Amino acid sequence: MMATTHALVGVLLGSVTLLIAPESAPVAVFAGLFGGLFPDFDLYSGHRKTLHFPVYFSVAGAAALVIAIFVSTTWTVAVAVFLLSAAVHSVSDAFGGGLELKPWLGESERAVYDHFRGRWIPPRRWIRYDGAPEDFALGFFVALPSLVLYDGTIQTLVILFVLVSGVYALLRKQMVVAAEWLVGRIPASMLGYVPDRFVRDFVQ
Repeated sequence: MMATTHALVGVLLGSVTLLIAPESAPVAVFAGLFGGLFPDFDLYSGHRKTLHFPVYFSVAGAAALVIAIFVSTTWTVAVAVFLLSAAVHSVSDAFGGGLELKPWLGESERAVYDHFRGRWIPPRRWIRYDGAPEDFALGFFVALPSLVLYDGTIQTLVILFVLVSGVYALLRKQMVVAAEWLVGRIPASMLGYVPDRFVRDFVQ
């Protein structure tokens, strides 16, 4: 799924605090947003492995949630929401497409790495690939409560993420074509500065 979809899911998770700890909601929402984005910070180095921990984030998130229930402060709630959002991101990547240049072809059997079991989890392809129409639809759907609940900065960010999602979904396949063209014209002496996975995928 798109990073923006994961972020919007994180915002929705953070919004649950409005029901139980409304004073913590603004910080929790931003914690959810960053927790939803955090695993994809490994995009250029071992994507879906280096910072994706479907088991460990889930365990840590559950433990942090218990702590937040019994020691409810803004920061314990924020940590719990961050970890749970990162866990949802890591787990939900298994429901999307494989880790490949053109995931709509369905050729890769690697979705996300399970460090606990030491193996790759295969893709379910319920959402065929990041930027697929159903990916955008999911992001839009989970954004709706936030658009109603908030105004100001949070609402603006949610709208921005939805717009970015829409543009990315429209241009998803064309971006691969453009990247293939661009990387194919990078001088050999410069390829050392390009992440290995791009060189492997683009340069045949």
